[in-house]
Amino acid sequence: QVQLVESGGGLVQPGGSLRLSCAASGSIPHIWSVAWYRQAPGTLREWVATISNDPYRSYSDAVKGRFTISKDDAKNTVFLQMSSLKFDDTAVYYCNRRHWTGDKWTDFWGPGTQVTVSS
Repeated sequence: QVQLVESGGGLVQPGGSLRLSCAASGSIPHIWSVAWYRQAPGTLREWVATISNDPYRSYSDAVKGRFTISKDDAKNTVFLQMSSLKFDDTAVYYCNRRHWTGDKWTDFWGPGTQVTVSS
């Protein structure tokens, strides 16, 4: 079983930066991807960014140019560096890890970490 632990959330002023981490424990296959999602109160969960083992990277238009996703394979950890934060970035951020086990994809989710952008 894989467990995910997110960290790095907090309160930051507009224009500030935060770095989120998603650390995975358990068995990690060779083919995987990790995505960050976020959900603000009263809204649907929104995709933010994805990185894979290749490493392929992609970003939503809302965060492109401000957020950077990266990984540390030795620590099974994926990071989301968030810069130039805006009020609209306020949300609970969730880490989603997908593992290819040879015949199917399996999803794992972290509990989420709160990011609040406020002056």
